[in-house]
Amino acid sequence: MPVRSLRTTVSVATLTLAIGALLLTTPAYAGKPVGSDKGAETEQSGGADESGIHSTVRIQYSGSVAPNGGSGNVTASDVTWSPPPCWYAPYLGAKDFKKEMSAKIKDAASAPGMTGTPGAAIGQTKAHYEDGFGWEDHPGYEDYNVAKDGEGMFWAGVENPNEPDVLKRNSCTELPFWVDNGEAPPPRYERAITPEILAALAYQHMELPGTEVTLAPAETTKVNLPTWAWLNKTDFHEVQATASIDVPGFALSATTTAKPVSLKLEPGTPDAETYPASGECTFDDGSIGEPYAKGKADRTPPCGIKYLRSSGDGTFDLQATITWEIAWTGTGGAGGDLPDGTFENAQAVTVQEIQAVNR
Repeated sequence: MPVRSLRTTVSVATLTLAIGALLLTTPAYAGKPVGSDKGAETEQSGGADESGIHSTVRIQYSGSVAPNGGSGNVTASDVTWSPPPCWYAPYLGAKDFKKEMSAKIKDAASAPGMTGTPGAAIGQTKAHYEDGFGWEDHPGYEDYNVAKDGEGMFWAGVENPNEPDVLKRNSCTELPFWVDNGEAPPPRYERAITPEILAALAYQHMELPGTEVTLAPAETTKVNLPTWAWLNKTDFHEVQATASIDVPGFALSATTTAKPVSLKLEPGTPDAETYPASGECTFDDGSIGEPYAKGKADRTPPCGIKYLRSSGDGTFDLQATITWEIAWTGTGGAGGDLPDGTFENAQAVTVQEIQAVNR
């Protein structure tokens, strides 16, 4: 059946909303944890809700990732950057899609109130998948492309369940579309899943270590006494998180790597000095700062703090923020940089006055 223009009938948005009206009872997102802590893997899948049909593709996360599909603890240094709120990914093969979509269309057509424009939208959606009805750069399909079953998949939108903005999360509203095995989705689908999108999702789920800074003196320091601070190389090293997708005829993966590069010390009071003066200690040979040892009392620590007043009956909240350089590599040799990530720990420091002895 030749492709016809939709301009004289209804818009694609109306088609999507009309189909979505019958999908209120189906969950939009389901996460299935299959591990926890480091080395964990989590699966994320789509479904359908009032905004339309969503991909059932599973993105697997492994490495140092938050359990149960949750967001990790990395904060991007670039406040303008954020993970994708939604994307398009493989959904179902032709026969399975026909079974799923035809049932939804049948239910939608028989629902109360499906007359006028909504009714026309349902009818044209049916024609789009059964009779080759298309418009502009959206070609139609004959019998849900069943003749090509096994040679490709229908793709659909996926909501990022960790995106707080519901409008952004629901912004991948295109009707499901066909992609042949081994072929890239049409260029008009700019949010079709790519290694770069997977890398951003791995970034979002990455869990960085939260080791406290080692201090000397350890628990209680003195006014005007330099306090040494350091992080052992055995405590901090490169951290990796991987996101991957593997379905018949389509597989992608990306690994995001975080490398610690500096430690920023904020004493928790303006009445303090830091070493160096900027408060930023850089990594040297895989470690930050230098462990204190006997014989170093008269030396200035390469990384540390000197408090100028007592904390009284309380404590000062020392903020230790580690900056991580983040890069990614993915399928086909793709790769690049992502915004630096930061993660901070707060630890209480007690500062006492030096007690003089009078004789």
